[in-house]
Amino acid sequence: MALSKELSHSIVAKFGANENDTGNVRVQVALLTERIKQLTAHVANYPQDSNSKRSMMKLVGQRKRFLKYLQRTNLEGYRALIKELGLRK
Repeated sequence: MALSKELSHSIVAKFGANENDTGNVRVQVALLTERIKQLTAHVANYPQDSNSKRSMMKLVGQRKRFLKYLQRTNLEGYRALIKELGLRK
C-alpha cells in the first residue's frame, strides 16, 4: 500500500524546491500526510488490522515531530503548510 510513483513525484514537485528535493521538511510532511490518508481509509475498512493501525500511529508521530521542527524554525512556512494540507492545528 505504498504511494504510487506518480503521486510521490507530483507531491515532491508541488512542495519541494525542485523535483529532486525529497529531503525538504515540507515534502516529507506532505508525503506522510498522503500516506496517513491512505492508511486511515484502510483501517476504516479493516478495523481488526492492528498492524496497520500501529504503523499509521507511527507515521502520525513522525509527522508531528516534523511539524514541531518546522514550527520552531520557520513559523510562517509552518502556518502556510498546515493550511495548504488542511491539517487541524
